[in-house]
Amino acid sequence: MNIGVDAAALGMANAVTASSHDVNSVYWNPAGLLGIESRQVALMHASYFANIAQYDYAAYAQPIDDRSSWGISLIRFGVDDILNTTQLIDNQGNIDYNRISKFSTADYGFTFSYAHKLPLDGLQYGANAKVIRRVIGKFANSWGFGFDLGLKFKSGPWDIGLMLRDITTTYNIWNIDEDEYAKIQQAVEGQNQEKPESTEITLPKAQFGVSRLFEYDRDYTFLAALNLNMEFTKTNDIIASDLVSIAPAAGLEFGYTDLVFVRTGFGNFQKQTQIDNTSKLSFQPNVGLGFKYKGIQVDYALTDLGNQSAALYSNIFSLKVDLSIFE
Repeated sequence: MNIGVDAAALGMANAVTASSHDVNSVYWNPAGLLGIESRQVALMHASYFANIAQYDYAAYAQPIDDRSSWGISLIRFGVDDILNTTQLIDNQGNIDYNRISKFSTADYGFTFSYAHKLPLDGLQYGANAKVIRRVIGKFANSWGFGFDLGLKFKSGPWDIGLMLRDITTTYNIWNIDEDEYAKIQQAVEGQNQEKPESTEITLPKAQFGVSRLFEYDRDYTFLAALNLNMEFTKTNDIIASDLVSIAPAAGLEFGYTDLVFVRTGFGNFQKQTQIDNTSKLSFQPNVGLGFKYKGIQVDYALTDLGNQSAALYSNIFSLKVDLSIFE
């Protein structure tokens, strides 16, 4: 739930808390769902770590009336066909490759979103109710529940957004298969002796964003966006304290006739300690392209998964369709 969705947003380094106003707002800021005028769907697929992990996302949203909207989304991040070698050696100490099986491990996030306009002109809010499902083959699985709250204020070309994630703290309760755990508990002396904790928590986070849209001669647009991503613990972010740590992110989008878009962004600014105890600033550069025609938008992003010098890039594609074109 922390990676992000939509190649357009990822190309801008996720700095879209204030500017998101389509079906993908179910993830970035549910208050932005009020920007849609008809039914919309979105799809995304990405492969990570040399195609070992698959990341998929689908979403749908539509207006309820002129003051409210709703949406749903599903995210899956999984690794499939993992070799299970726990039974590779039989009771006589012989290696038997026929005893190898395969399993998958996957995380699922299902979200229901609702947005509504407040009486103050330009102010709107949105909320997410999330169900988290995690599965590790037949060994363990969990269910979790959480809530997000988003706010957005629009004044002319300016947008201000605030996204509070996991505001009540998201809890996942694990169920560990006792029989499968017993098979590995004594496999290596001194390891796996105690069963893992059955409760996993996700602490609250916050994103504050500001964006402005510039328009020139009705053909050219320029969107500038800034995000402050906050965690309420001390991290390696460039602004870090025991109370809160802040990592800035900035994104830019140039558009031509609402048809072609070019994007770039810089985020995940971190302080890295080197071997000689000196500190180095690292960041993630992203770039992207988009093409929109008659309600169909295809976006591409080239994102950096690690340090900007590591060249660990991923290619991400997403699709967004305004279903009113079929009416």
